[in-house]
Amino acid sequence: MRPARLARTLAAPAPGWTAHADAVVVGSGIAGLTAALELRTRVPRVLLVTKAALSSGSTVWAQGGIAAVLHPDDTPAAHQHDTLVAGGGLSDPAAVEVLVTEGPDRVRELVARGATFDRADDGGIALTREGGHRADRIAHAGGDATGAEISRALVAQIEAVQHDPGIEVIENALVLDVLTGAPSSDGPGPVAGVTLHVRGEGSRDGVGAVLAPTVVLATGGVGQVFRSSTNPPGATADGIAAALRAGAVLGDLEFVQFHPTVLWLGAGARGQLPLISEAVRGEGALLLDVTGHRFMPDAHPLAELAPRDVVAHAIVRRMAATSADHVLLDARALGADFLRRRFPGITARLRQAGIDWTEEPVPVAPAQHYHSGGVVTDLHGRSSVPGLYAVGEVACTGVHGANRLASNSLLEGLVFAQRAAADAVRCYESGELRHAPAAVARPGEAALVAAVARSRVQRAASDGAGPVRSAESLERADAALAGVTTSAHQEAEVVAAPQTAEWETTNVHQVARALVRAAWARTESRGGHFRTDFPDRDPAWERRVTVSLDADGTLLAR
Repeated sequence: MRPARLARTLAAPAPGWTAHADAVVVGSGIAGLTAALELRTRVPRVLLVTKAALSSGSTVWAQGGIAAVLHPDDTPAAHQHDTLVAGGGLSDPAAVEVLVTEGPDRVRELVARGATFDRADDGGIALTREGGHRADRIAHAGGDATGAEISRALVAQIEAVQHDPGIEVIENALVLDVLTGAPSSDGPGPVAGVTLHVRGEGSRDGVGAVLAPTVVLATGGVGQVFRSSTNPPGATADGIAAALRAGAVLGDLEFVQFHPTVLWLGAGARGQLPLISEAVRGEGALLLDVTGHRFMPDAHPLAELAPRDVVAHAIVRRMAATSADHVLLDARALGADFLRRRFPGITARLRQAGIDWTEEPVPVAPAQHYHSGGVVTDLHGRSSVPGLYAVGEVACTGVHGANRLASNSLLEGLVFAQRAAADAVRCYESGELRHAPAAVARPGEAALVAAVARSRVQRAASDGAGPVRSAESLERADAALAGVTTSAHQEAEVVAAPQTAEWETTNVHQVARALVRAAWARTESRGGHFRTDFPDRDPAWERRVTVSLDADGTLLAR
């Protein structure tokens, strides 16, 4: 592949207003809300920035549940084992140990903050099982509305303290760039704050700057990099792109989890698609091909409860073998009353699509769901940029490795948000991060990609770096992405104005380029990364592919 250069800054108007904070948290899912709540008790001025309404974080879309060792017959060692197996040899055992040992207490704290989980007959939290787990350890709420309930409880906590002068919430705000100070010989400069664009009125309107020595990114995943996804429209990889431009190291970008059972709405379906929770298969639903043949027992000993990458790849192969564009999820044996009670949200969404799953199988196919990679962090959420933390799906903690174990994502956001906040508090109290350094302009271009190019970017990423990849498909994708014009090298007919659609499209384009490069570099198949030209796992590749930008914006994959 030819060298690739990316903009180091998004082209934008000069900030029209300035604010100051001790810590900025970007995102209002489980990770961002938890970090903000933890920080406000010990840090004087916390600013929580959310892209839309406070209650609109991606957590609300999580159906299945949150995994934690809450049953006396289960153990952290068993949870760790299942997580490491799913991670395909690339999970960091230390990070996984943190997750499984601290997770139960974090879930109990979540209950103390008002989250109401479904209860078993004995009054304890009801636990179920999902793919890759060998014990019942998935707590759920509202049947299939776990994320919505967790989000409701945490948002209520934030709203209860908004009168506190120590915390301010800015809604409808897109963070453009992470500001940094002068770089050192050891690496990028420290965090100096963020620039953001607020769609509102008054003093917090338009492009502004918040000066702060600590920034916590909790911006979610990369869903809109792909043509079809279960992610909401706002999942445009903003945090990963901003961290990349600021000098942070990214890792495991090639490991994209394609949810195996997303409602198939026809070949022309685009954007956010409804998923059918893995918990449905956990309760006993079966996968059939279009001829009615159950194929998963031949693909894996755990059959429908195999890890998601195994199920997704088996579906892709079965679709090819039957010349079909979907398979069938058959839950009829579970009974109409059970399906309506256990999965009321899914039942309602299927009814809206004209499907009664109590009477007929559901057409499903894989679609992008979760990103196992992101901003590389240590066990305290610290990135390679001093003062920059990443938590939740935007982060690469090492927990997921090549493939996320079902329902570990909410737990990861909860556990590592608390750890990041504790570390930021320690740095504040010790004086390490008390004052924001002076921001300096980064070398390299400031540029934008026109919003009209987004479908072209998504097509290249989906066709080249979808569930099944090859050197040929990745090279085609890279060439197509390289051909997307930026405003720095603009053709006369291309219009790239500094506005939300262009900023988001630029983020999508940059992360697509980085993801394709990482996938091309990994010449093996493992977890969520499957290459037809290298179909086997290679022990020599039990190492991480990292991506970063050098000083002039050249994209480096190592």
